[in-house]
Amino acid sequence: MYTLEETVEVAVPVRTAYNQWTQFKSFPRFMSVVRKVEQLRPNLTLWVIGSGPLRHEFQAEIVEQVPDSLVAWRSLDRRSGHRGEVSFRATAPDRTEVVVRMHIAPHGVTRLLIRAPGLTRRVVRAELGHFKAFIEGLGQEGGAWRGVVRNGHVQPSEPEPPRSRVPHWPVG
Repeated sequence: MYTLEETVEVAVPVRTAYNQWTQFKSFPRFMSVVRKVEQLRPNLTLWVIGSGPLRHEFQAEIVEQVPDSLVAWRSLDRRSGHRGEVSFRATAPDRTEVVVRMHIAPHGVTRLLIRAPGLTRRVVRAELGHFKAFIEGLGQEGGAWRGVVRNGHVQPSEPEPPRSRVPHWPVG
């Protein structure tokens, strides 16, 4: 088992960082190794990752999700078994610490890639840097899923009230 943890601070509020992270389909726009993500169900995603001609497809189950706080998952692929979580913590009203923790139990060819000194850590660090540049460049999230997942089960949630993106100027 290989464990890694990487952290980045982004210059957006925690709600914005979390909301954008839940937009898994947008990951290929800023992550260099993510080719495609499909949201099959609220707690099940299909990922295609790779570099150059190498591709790997797997499903990941979201096992815990708490708005503005945590998204935890586990891979359903036995060949590249991994689990992880990303947590969000406000460090200031307009700044958020994003921490990614992954536990990887590779098999077969994946084991060789994991053993390459620091390769996985460098990739995760770079991808977090890409997320930082992406969300700070947008300044706002491109969508949100505010549901809760506990032990792999989606919990009912209240719909989020719409937020106006147009400034309201006082009349007077």
